[in-house]
Amino acid sequence: MSGAGRAPLSRRAALRPVLLAALAVLLLAAVLSIGAGAVAIAPGRILAHLGDLAMGGDSPLSDRDRAILFGIRLPRIVLAVLVGGALSVSGAALQGVFRNPLADPALIGVSGGAALAAASVIVLAGNHPRVATILPFAAFCGALAATALVFLLARRAGVVSVGAVLLAGIAVNALAGAGIGLFSYLGDDLQLRQLTFWILGSLAATTWHELVPAAAIMILAVGCLLAHARPMDVFVLGERDAFALGISPTAFTVRVGILAALAVGAAVSVSGLIGFVGLVVPHMVRMMLGPSHRRVMPVGMVLGALVMIVADTLARTIAVPAEVPIGLLLSLIGAPFFLWLLRRSHAPGM
Repeated sequence: MSGAGRAPLSRRAALRPVLLAALAVLLLAAVLSIGAGAVAIAPGRILAHLGDLAMGGDSPLSDRDRAILFGIRLPRIVLAVLVGGALSVSGAALQGVFRNPLADPALIGVSGGAALAAASVIVLAGNHPRVATILPFAAFCGALAATALVFLLARRAGVVSVGAVLLAGIAVNALAGAGIGLFSYLGDDLQLRQLTFWILGSLAATTWHELVPAAAIMILAVGCLLAHARPMDVFVLGERDAFALGISPTAFTVRVGILAALAVGAAVSVSGLIGFVGLVVPHMVRMMLGPSHRRVMPVGMVLGALVMIVADTLARTIAVPAEVPIGLLLSLIGAPFFLWLLRRSHAPGM
């Protein structure tokens, strides 16, 4: 009994060094990524510039390098961190709510619903000056509608079926794809290029003006989801056990679904369709640290940010001066992982 009581404490204590190590790697990756690209800036010069800013000295960077650093690459790095963290935490939360290890914001249609709503704003709002403010809200509404539809279709007699979630997600994604195709037909050349951005996913052309409203929403939603990590560990045991311990299953499911839709909608509004991050990253963390959401969600947030930074760096460096869409790149990596996971889930004894 005493050994069993000490085990959770030891595992919980192991979370801090893992989280600190992940943050250190994330910071290193950000410094290396911000200097990579068609115009390379050495990491030493970047650090020297930051040191000179802190000390009030002269910067070793030219005006061009400073413009590239703070006007183009830094917003991309911040966006990669936010989107990777939001998709990873949302994926872990949806997997816990559905009690389905294959749930993923893109796979079950949440990202598709957000992208459809964003596409409608792009085409219907035209050049309205408040499009950057409207987009996150519209994408959230689309993600929320897709989440509610998938949950209603997959729930039978109080039980959410793994197969039903996947089938409902396929249907919602097909519906969203048809809607995006319709708006592509209705839009002009400029809007068609913008819609292509949503379909393939990209962090290019990110500006602080577009980033700030979506960033505020993602930070708020992810923070609230992290606060649900402890009750999530109770919820995954079953709705009866959760209710016995004071957690209302329906209210909890609705609350987490809204928060996940809010995070994913804001992420999609600025990055387009990016799949498999919410599926792959939580499973990587579970393999390393176990199934507890108190470990999966915070470490997954950092690891998701790291994955996005690495993917974005590869996207803009492997085909210089062209840029590979980051959503396409992540799908090439995530799809084989999903197939392996699906095969593993049907293995004998699983």
